Amino acid sequence: MILKAVLDANVLYPAPLRDLLMSLATRDLFVPIWTEIIFDEWMRNVLKNLPHISLERLERTKSLMLQNVPQALITGFEPLIPELLLPDPDDRHVLAAAIHAHADLIVTHNLKDFPNSVLERYGVEAISPDPFVMKLVEDQPDQVLAALRKQRSRLKNPPSSQAEFLATLELHDLKVFVNWIRKQGEPI
Repeated sequence: MILKAVLDANVLYPAPLRDLLMSLATRDLFVPIWTEIIFDEWMRNVLKNLPHISLERLERTKSLMLQNVPQALITGFEPLIPELLLPDPDDRHVLAAAIHAHADLIVTHNLKDFPNSVLERYGVEAISPDPFVMKLVEDQPDQVLAALRKQRSRLKNPPSSQAEFLATLELHDLKVFVNWIRKQGEPI
């Protein structure tokens, strides 16, 4: 069974993590789900915190994401938002999207904002990126490695050595995943 996962804005924010998730999604290792609200939140935070990145560049990234996985963008979840109760009301749209899309998971760094006591009612689980990627590894390790090789090969400006590439992933809280890659002993 292929997992359906809502990608919260905070996992789209760091480019290396977003690129990894997109690389895995385009290999059909999971079905990503997002909304215009999630895109707006991601782009707004990038523009606020990284002023050297232009809105045009983010719009181009968004366009490429939509081209590569057009089924990921969902609508029609909005009526569910008011009835949901979460510690941070601003996160209700993420859960609403998960419910509407019949997603298995919400991939987020903010696990405390998505308590299991609330999510289990809807058959959804919140998970951080590292264990999420490791779930994909369990099912299709060779495909995950192939996706990583392709991701790294796209890094041209500047190119990235394997050590640099893995160090970057490690900086984005993918420590278990990076340790697994290193144990494989294969070049990526």
